[in-house]
Amino acid sequence: MEHVVCDPRLLRNAFGRFATGVTVVTTGTADGPVAITANSFSSVSLDPPLVLWSIGRHSRRFDAFANSTHYAIHVMAEDQAELCWRFSKSGADFADLDLRWNAHGVPLLPRALARFECSVADRFPAGDHMILLGRVLELETQEGLPLLFAGGTSRTQGAGR
Repeated sequence: MEHVVCDPRLLRNAFGRFATGVTVVTTGTADGPVAITANSFSSVSLDPPLVLWSIGRHSRRFDAFANSTHYAIHVMAEDQAELCWRFSKSGADFADLDLRWNAHGVPLLPRALARFECSVADRFPAGDHMILLGRVLELETQEGLPLLFAGGTSRTQGAGR
């Protein structure tokens, strides 16, 4: 198999051509709640119910999620861009949020379009990231339009019309 060397910036820009939804993943630690914004979320299986997401090994929050046994993935609504950017910068800024907690000590954010409360089913090393495979234990949904991410920025469905 041929090994192709890509310029990292060019590769990142090419990945940015694919629009994704935006999620915030939360977990509980001995030091308190932790969150991270992620667009690597994907459904995997209906039976058993499995989802995945990935976290960069160089993230300051890597250890919190790599060592967690439970987490929640929140699919964000189009009016929640500020919250997504907040957790892209700081994993501990839960100020002014009406949090609930599940039985596994995971913080649950309000108003997500969908929330998947998961137990870790497996972890896979993947280059400079780790893929976390989660078994969905509980889920909740509500109506609304999703926040999108493309080209390095968040967008709403109406953007560009």
